[in-house]
Amino acid sequence: MTNRQSSLVEPCESGDKPYHHGDLRRQILDEAARLLKEEGEVGLSMRKLAQNLGVSRTAPYHHFKDKQALLCGVAEEGFRRLREVVRTPPYVEGAEISEAAVRLFVHRYVQFSIDNAEYYELMFGARLWKSEQLTESLRLEAHNAFKVYIEQIRLWQQSISTSTVDALRFAQVSWSTLHGMSRLLIDGIYLDATAINVMSDTAAKMFWQQLYIQA
Repeated sequence: MTNRQSSLVEPCESGDKPYHHGDLRRQILDEAARLLKEEGEVGLSMRKLAQNLGVSRTAPYHHFKDKQALLCGVAEEGFRRLREVVRTPPYVEGAEISEAAVRLFVHRYVQFSIDNAEYYELMFGARLWKSEQLTESLRLEAHNAFKVYIEQIRLWQQSISTSTVDALRFAQVSWSTLHGMSRLLIDGIYLDATAINVMSDTAAKMFWQQLYIQA
């Protein structure tokens, strides 16, 4: 076995499967998210992950010490994906802000929550945040996501010379609004596509009007 090969496969118990191949951590997170989406948390276990990925029973524990740490890892991945949605053009420095851009931003956020419900549930659920075993890396990812969100609000302000809104408070209230809408949709309380679109458009209009409030 070459040095390169040995870096990808570690010794394992006799008769067991190889430790891993390629980026196992990424594969574990992706498979965990898939199981959460299809079977819920009850269908997720470290043993099942190893079996599905064709690796040793102990391999997942080299990356996540237990199921709780794994769930935190899935939530972290969700916040990383959300950051990309928040900073997607035209919401970057130098871009021109408009009511249409804010409306598109709202629709993208809501659509992200619906399309990634298996992540979103963990990102904002009490299951993790009320746990004494919440990982510091998850706290950091969540903080960074909100930090990026605030940065976008400040960029919006810079393109509106008359805006005097408090960026932090605006971010807190607007994100709470988007989260509340997302929860209603994920929980199945609102399912009608027309209502979802109208709700998103209304929220965007409210945000836009608030941005233009002058001292």
